[in-house]
Amino acid sequence: MSEKLDLSQFEKKMIIRTMIHKDIQKIIAMQRMCFPGMDPWKMDQLESHLTIFPEGQLVAELDGEIIGSCSSLIINFDEYDDRHTWDDVTDEGYITNHNPDGYNLYGIEVMVHPNYRRMKVGHRLYEARREIAREYNLKSIIIGGRIPNFHKYSNEMSPREYVDAVQMHKIYDPVLSFQLLNGFTLMRINPNYLPDDKQSNKYATLMEWNNVDYRPKSKRHFKTSHPVRICVVQYMMRQIDSFTDFANQVEYFTDVASDAHSDFVVFPEIFTTQLMSFLNEKSPSMAVRKLTDYTEDYIELFTDLAVRYNVNIIGGSHFVKEDDDEIYNIAYLFRRDGTIEKQYKIHITPNERKWWGISPGDTVRVFDTDCGKIAIQICYDIEFPELARIATDMGARIIFTPFCTEDRQGYLRVRYCSQARAVENQIYTVISGTVGNLPDTENMDIQYAQSGIFAPSDFEFARDGIVGETDPNLETVLIGDVDLEILRRQRQGGTVRQLKDRRHDVYHIEYKK
Repeated sequence: MSEKLDLSQFEKKMIIRTMIHKDIQKIIAMQRMCFPGMDPWKMDQLESHLTIFPEGQLVAELDGEIIGSCSSLIINFDEYDDRHTWDDVTDEGYITNHNPDGYNLYGIEVMVHPNYRRMKVGHRLYEARREIAREYNLKSIIIGGRIPNFHKYSNEMSPREYVDAVQMHKIYDPVLSFQLLNGFTLMRINPNYLPDDKQSNKYATLMEWNNVDYRPKSKRHFKTSHPVRICVVQYMMRQIDSFTDFANQVEYFTDVASDAHSDFVVFPEIFTTQLMSFLNEKSPSMAVRKLTDYTEDYIELFTDLAVRYNVNIIGGSHFVKEDDDEIYNIAYLFRRDGTIEKQYKIHITPNERKWWGISPGDTVRVFDTDCGKIAIQICYDIEFPELARIATDMGARIIFTPFCTEDRQGYLRVRYCSQARAVENQIYTVISGTVGNLPDTENMDIQYAQSGIFAPSDFEFARDGIVGETDPNLETVLIGDVDLEILRRQRQGGTVRQLKDRRHDVYHIEYKK
């Protein structure tokens, strides 16, 4: 009797899946073959796609080989000019304008490897896009389609006449004909859509597929604001006798924030050095190592407060000794659902090195919260504009900066840089500092602070770009509301649009992580 035939050796497995980082170089190489003469994706553009909206980036894979891909983002199409360009709608390919609350999925590219065409790869990718639209309950999919055969007819007919001829099946266009067969209808024709698309003479057909399963949600139609309330603690450093004294002081401010229905309460940088006041250790390097013994107590305290008082806590920062025996300056996010995140201070000041031997971190983090994405940049870090730009491109809308400065000059560096970051990144920034003194604690003997909440500078925001600020050098709190919906709208149509108007063709920031 003959052996059973192993059918698996004949199988060819094509799958549509979400793009991952190791696909990027293959996609760039495939794009050069698909669109010769046009600028391919840049590495940092595709990395931005995966950071901002990974679910919208798809690849077709056949037996482990990438043979097709497509990229998308979500927008509210009504916010864009009728004659928008590809750069307008993609933020020059970086999709930092992706709006999770938008109504429309916008397709910015589909490509299929030349050796695998006529295998329904494009059809599969389009169907996967439709599934995204259904899953996210979006009204439609919109695409700016190339008309690559138009250059053959441009001397004898207008773009409109060419498109009409394709719709009547008198002319075949590999892109437009395909889109029509996939249920897309013509909205209009946009000139100067893609400057390097010479085959289309820079024209694009704006096409739309309507999601018949769309379920209107009235609250999305009337969303006029997305307020977030922030309580900033300007914390008095004073002599204490125990960790309990510290815990009582912290709980008092958390209670104040909770009573005001705050979404976040923010404490200053290394305010846990207040514990050094009862450690009886004169050597700064030894005192800081003793301070790290309270790390678990600190984390347990703030986790309990965040849950009990139902407020997200930016727990200032604390010196932590890790397994490598190095000490790091770490800011923790204690979410009100009980989960915890941490951000290492990346730039260490000369004083931190000299007195305490603090080691630097090396990663920029952006954290999801129930009020959107936020970042934490500790004191000196806010003085390096690259970090805030990286965090903004990763989706942060608020940057919290716990700080600790001993004089007015140091404080003003933090303040001015924080305000600059708010303007240049069109985000909100928050600074929270320590005041008072610890006379018997080396390198923590005096403090200077004036805490504040800052906004971009435009008509929609506070006159001076200051949501609120405290009086200097007093123990107090500042409570203020920021509106993420105004921020989103201002990025699209403000007097100036620093994010949209960046010259990616001239410069870019490379994040090496």
